[in-house]
Amino acid sequence: MKELLLYIAQNLVDNPDEVTVTERETGSETVFELRVAPGDMGKVIGRHGKIAKEIRALMRAVAQKQGRYVSVDIVD
Repeated sequence: MKELLLYIAQNLVDNPDEVTVTERETGSETVFELRVAPGDMGKVIGRHGKIAKEIRALMRAVAQKQGRYVSVDIVD
């Protein structure tokens, strides 16, 4: 799952080397924290948050198939 999020983010931004994903467990949920270069934040969030919403929906769908719960936080 972490690799999937990293792959998606690196293909959206101009500086793929600055993309990092950290994973932490909070109870029954896995939280992925996505960090990108400051200039790339708009590309990951998208207009009105559409891209961020779609990334989260995709990650939830994959997790649901595995019987897990995940959330994605985009951190600056």
